Amino acid sequence: MTSISSQSLPFWKRQLPNIITGLRAFFVLPVVALLMTDSYWPNFWATGLFIVASVSDYFDGYFARIYKIESIFGKFLDPVADKLLVNGALIMLIPLGRVHPILVFLILSRDIFINGLRAVAASENLVIGAGWTGKWKTGTQMTAIPCIMLKEPLFGVVPILEIGQVLLWVSFGLSAISGVQYALYFFKKSRYMR
Repeated sequence: MTSISSQSLPFWKRQLPNIITGLRAFFVLPVVALLMTDSYWPNFWATGLFIVASVSDYFDGYFARIYKIESIFGKFLDPVADKLLVNGALIMLIPLGRVHPILVFLILSRDIFINGLRAVAASENLVIGAGWTGKWKTGTQMTAIPCIMLKEPLFGVVPILEIGQVLLWVSFGLSAISGVQYALYFFKKSRYMR
């Protein structure tokens, strides 16, 4: 198998992961705007856009891997786009009465804590990668939020809102576990803790 040199790629291919990530960040605006009303069709379109944006998270990483492209900008923008999408949707679901504000507060608090921990770790040249609980947390959140956004029973019988709400609590449990794992790893490896 021949190796692809990133310098030999056309400019648009070198920028493809960043373009996809940028589009995901852009999708936050229409998702938030469409969730400003508790109406079926705006919520339906918000759900569709959220799903497209969520799936794009796989593709920016996929193209970065196959083209062997990693940029500082991409490393910064990818988690920012993810957090804007998830947190924007969760915040907009509070006034619609579909998620409890305490749950959103807990999810946001965990994210702020982990981002702070990663920033301090980066200053020590420590990389705290996502473990299996963090990946399952993300997958569970990306499944729960569209269910909550759509709200209406699937095929008139499947209680999709309630399923989404349960999954969101499960995702918080997973995020709490992964947060503890990140903290333990940091405290074990940090030179300040020796």
